[in-house]
Amino acid sequence: MEKTLKFPDLLRLIDDRSNAFRAAVASAPSLDVQVPTCPEWTLFDLAQHIGEGRRDWAVTVAAGPAPAKSAAEGAPAAPREREALLAWLAESTEQLLDALRKAGPDRGCWTWWEASQSPETCGAVARHQLQQLAVHTYDAQITVGAQEPLPEEVALDGVDEFLSTCCATTSPWPHKAAVVDYHATEGPSWRLTLSPDGARTTPLPAPAAAADQDAADVSARGTAGDLVLFLYGRIPVDALQVEGDRGLFDLLFAWEPA
Repeated sequence: MEKTLKFPDLLRLIDDRSNAFRAAVASAPSLDVQVPTCPEWTLFDLAQHIGEGRRDWAVTVAAGPAPAKSAAEGAPAAPREREALLAWLAESTEQLLDALRKAGPDRGCWTWWEASQSPETCGAVARHQLQQLAVHTYDAQITVGAQEPLPEEVALDGVDEFLSTCCATTSPWPHKAAVVDYHATEGPSWRLTLSPDGARTTPLPAPAAAADQDAADVSARGTAGDLVLFLYGRIPVDALQVEGDRGLFDLLFAWEPA
């Protein structure tokens, strides 16, 4: 099985992507500019989402196993003034990182992905939080015209994390059984199997990925960063090299497991 990032690396990269997000916000000519990848939001809305979300997850991690997600009651609202907003964002990230450090990777925690292949632990929360921050940093960067590729170590872990957390489920696939492969040009490949038993993902060894492509109903190839951005709906399928029935991707994006 593909190795995931170690817990200290997850914390380091959460901090790194948070710094990059704040740098994009700091460089924006206005906080009221629309975010192209999230057109319902301004840059301020995106920043507010980032800060409030990290504070809520900090409280959720600190609470441990629970029947519901916690909320940061009484937390200060996102300030409109830019310097104050940047400080508020930095504090939000530090609250999350502090909660994760104190909890450690193996402590249980409420999550929304109980039917997935990701564990309900603080380590899995850290892993998903990194991807959320990485993609929203891309959103902020593209808003200010300074988008950069996702860092390779983040992106390589991100494909596996998305498939394991956001795609894997025990809810029945409501269409004809299918196999979807994802190939990163950096080397790793993953297979998503869709059936009446749900959706499950497995990493493909490199030789098997090359020799077993005919088993897939559709495959997508690109850099790991582009695969992550595609999975999160930031770039179109045409940005990738696709072989097979690309209509399966439409069905996947439309699917809402029970």
